Amino acid sequence: MLDSPIVQALLATLFTWGVTALGAAWVFTTREVSRRMLDGMLGFTAGVMIAASFWSLLAPAIEMSEANGVPSWFPAVVGFLLGGVFLRVIDLIVPHVHLWGRADQAEGIKTSWHKSILMVVAITMHNIPEGLAVGVAFGAVASGIPEATLAGAIALAIGIGLQNFPEGMAVSVPLRREGMSRRKSFFYGQMSGIVEPIAGVLGAAAVLIVKPLLPYALAFAAGAMIFVVVEEVIPESQSGKHTDIATTGAMIGFAVMMLLDVALG
Repeated sequence: MLDSPIVQALLATLFTWGVTALGAAWVFTTREVSRRMLDGMLGFTAGVMIAASFWSLLAPAIEMSEANGVPSWFPAVVGFLLGGVFLRVIDLIVPHVHLWGRADQAEGIKTSWHKSILMVVAITMHNIPEGLAVGVAFGAVASGIPEATLAGAIALAIGIGLQNFPEGMAVSVPLRREGMSRRKSFFYGQMSGIVEPIAGVLGAAAVLIVKPLLPYALAFAAGAMIFVVVEEVIPESQSGKHTDIATTGAMIGFAVMMLLDVALG
């Protein structure tokens, strides 16, 4: 049973969801978290996602394309752009608000939802490409492609899990600050990660069914992740007074993810 890539993807994304819940549990220790700390952790998140997009997704996609006899750039470019378009469409449709935004600055279709719900939706949108990336990575391993390794898929899951901690915190602590109870703040914080197991299983299943689409799927996940980083994570980390700390966090996050992928993958 554990040999099934779908089960492996499910277990890996349950781990990443669990780390999100761990971050959300921070709300039980304090009602506040310093902006300085949060900016640094968001920078770390950005660095991990950028490194994972290349080392764990785009680079294998290019190598697979070369082995399949198609222009090495084509699946990577097409999949990458489609991933960005997919997230842009969701960004235009789904109501959400950025971490430091006000309710009247909500994006997407107009709604009367409270700011707390809009914040949860925003972080949930972040997690769709992350879960998809992990699922596709495990599906690639099961497809028997030399460029994809189990250690590499595990490294990707660990990296995504590490950067999920500040994401869970970034939801639950602001909700608590607005007066929501600790239990409700934690509940909504960890729920932002529920889409990762769903996206992970779907991603693994999809590449097993349609193996030729694997390079496109890897690049698609990379494009979606980069869209999230550029659209939300970096601007949010740089919007305060601690830009140097956020930048340092991004550098450290990139280095950690690169180390995980190169050393384990």
